[in-house]
Amino acid sequence: MRVVSGKNKGIPLKAVPGNSTRPTTDKVKEAIFNMIGPYFQGGEGLDLFAGSGGLGIEALSRGLDLVIFVDKEGKAIHTIKENLSTCKLDSQAEIFRNDANRALKALQKREKRFDYIFLDPPYKKQQLENMLTFIDEADLLKGEGVIVCEHGSDISLPEAVNRLQQVRHEKYGIIGISIYSLQNGMED
Repeated sequence: MRVVSGKNKGIPLKAVPGNSTRPTTDKVKEAIFNMIGPYFQGGEGLDLFAGSGGLGIEALSRGLDLVIFVDKEGKAIHTIKENLSTCKLDSQAEIFRNDANRALKALQKREKRFDYIFLDPPYKKQQLENMLTFIDEADLLKGEGVIVCEHGSDISLPEAVNRLQQVRHEKYGIIGISIYSLQNGMED
């Protein structure tokens, strides 16, 4: 596992010890960023089931200004901090140990809005549809924003969830990627 591209290209990333998380492979990471980027002129991201922090770190390496990392596992939080430190990206990150749903409510209270939201929940606990609904209703996505959902390729997410429209869907072996954006795209 490494940073695929951008200013931190090639820096190796540690995985979370144990097998409670499964890191996004470099191939899938590259595919995701080719769909939504591949590079950014600033902006803010949310890496909600951050694990090792690979997706958020990739987004920072490719030009985002700030990423908020959330994971409920202590080992994951420790790994994220180590990986951010290795990449010298600590100043561009906020890290919270929290349950994903609680974290979304806390971000709503702070009136945070994101350009990019990465949702990569454990495949066995598929809750993506509920999270997409909450993100839309809580207005956590900016008008031009994008939500990337990583899920088992056997999972089929709806074409639309409230104002969110699925704009891309790809399969990479056992992994499915679904990308959503606001239907009108200009709600700011």
